[in-house]
Amino acid sequence: MSAAVAAAGLSSFALLYAPQPVLPQLAAAYRLDPGSASLAIGVATASLAVAVLPLAWLAGVVGRRRVILWSVVVSAVIGLLLPLAPSFSAFLVMRGVQGVAIAGFAGVAAAYLADQVGTARLAGAVGAMIAGNSVGGMLGRLGAGFAAGPMGWHGSLVAVAGVSLVCALFTAVTLPRGETGEETRGAEEARGETRGGEEARGETRGGEEARGETRGGEEARGETRGGEEARGRRAVAVAPRGDGARLGFGLVAPFAVGALAMGAFVALYNAAGFRLAAPPISLSPAAASLVFLSYAMGTASSAAAGRLASRLGRTPALVAALAVTVVGSALTAHPSLPVIALGFAVLTAGFFAAHAIANAWVTADAPPPARGRAAGVYTLCYYLGSGAGGTLGAVVYGRAGWTWLIVMTSAWLLLAAATVLMTRRS
Repeated sequence: MSAAVAAAGLSSFALLYAPQPVLPQLAAAYRLDPGSASLAIGVATASLAVAVLPLAWLAGVVGRRRVILWSVVVSAVIGLLLPLAPSFSAFLVMRGVQGVAIAGFAGVAAAYLADQVGTARLAGAVGAMIAGNSVGGMLGRLGAGFAAGPMGWHGSLVAVAGVSLVCALFTAVTLPRGETGEETRGAEEARGETRGGEEARGETRGGEEARGETRGGEEARGETRGGEEARGRRAVAVAPRGDGARLGFGLVAPFAVGALAMGAFVALYNAAGFRLAAPPISLSPAAASLVFLSYAMGTASSAAAGRLASRLGRTPALVAALAVTVVGSALTAHPSLPVIALGFAVLTAGFFAAHAIANAWVTADAPPPARGRAAGVYTLCYYLGSGAGGTLGAVVYGRAGWTWLIVMTSAWLLLAAATVLMTRRS
């Protein structure tokens, strides 16, 4: 299961962010400013965010496994077709459709894991999933960046899509079958029939006792009324755990972290290619894409985030991860290329640790029947932050420069940390 989910994450996030290292080439080809070019990322992530909740609902009806499989296959096929777009407007339309397809994995995977492994092992499983996601994001960006030199941006996107399709097919073959919505309802009905059979047997015994006693009929009627009252009490007890279960105020903190931290993270990486390609650094697309090697730090930190949260507690661990992200982003303001690279490594490690802790927080604290909805809301916040924050960050960089971009993104990260602390006190 771990390999299948990791392959799905690798495919999805390689496709989602493959255009990021070639944004300067897209801007040159279509005569765009950095903010307009960044829509190649922003449109896909925004459409993903909009589609997350409907697809999370659909997964509850047709089954989470089925939605994940359609997600990875359709998104890979669209990736192969992207270079054929006749204009940038058509390119953005196709990216929007691709974002909707990727939402099937992004919004359902955490709930699928919760169904498969249970809450006790959930933090580690989600950490492993996010580690696979970060590997996909890193390899997709690196592959596109290195292929852009000899193949152009068209060929680079085709190369990433081809690898993603192989990963999608691997997932289709190896992903374990989970309960579909129909199977779940069937199991519940079977359990209801079992309880009904037990009650029927109890009534049969009650009838035999009634025939042996003078007031047996009255007692049987009393038992019947008692059974109805007991069933009523069971219905009242079960109702709060149904599909209408509330997510609770405690989930505001991870939702805020998902939106604000992801917005800051994507804003920095969207603008990174423009900064590294511009004087005085003037790197080639392949050399500039090496900054995405920092995702290896995210892979390690997200896998270790569950252990950190277990040792320190969720709130201290999450605030510490956000603080590390702020420190890393501040380091990127230095003019030296090695210090810039160090800054990206630090901020990436901090961000992915925060993301893993917040994601596990949502799925662990949500009522079991509402886990899919909670995961969908988190993913909605996460990718709305990515779309809006990433585009706004590129605009700020294009008009005011890197320093003001750091000021803005650091403010978002500190606001996320403050929300976590206020939620804890409440």
